[in-house]
Amino acid sequence: MNMDLKDKHTSHSLLHSFSFAIIGMVTAVKQERNMRIHLLSSVLVILISFYFSITKMEWLFILFAIGGMFSLEMINSSIERVVDLVSPEYHLLAKQAKDLAAGAVLVFAILSILVGAVIFLPHILRLFSWG
Repeated sequence: MNMDLKDKHTSHSLLHSFSFAIIGMVTAVKQERNMRIHLLSSVLVILISFYFSITKMEWLFILFAIGGMFSLEMINSSIERVVDLVSPEYHLLAKQAKDLAAGAVLVFAILSILVGAVIFLPHILRLFSWG
């Protein structure tokens, strides 16, 4: 009997964890302009991926790029909020923390663009008979 209560509590907590995570994702899309840009870009990339019938391996790279971009952007937004909370006035270290987090997002965004170029450029060149 005691085990049943523990199992119910654990599954309830797990369900709550998932709901909190989903709330966080929705908040990010609603409140962060860059998340909306990433979402729109991701939809476009997925449609292009279907159009060009990319390989399973290419899909893996595309999906990791998309997932990584969303994850890093949410981490960046989290860092910005925490820094603003603990340091409401300007502080050099607070600025550096925000800049470092934004830099991480930029590095991954550039990597994602390069992944997209490697995957899609040959398809685009063939489409226009340039390759």
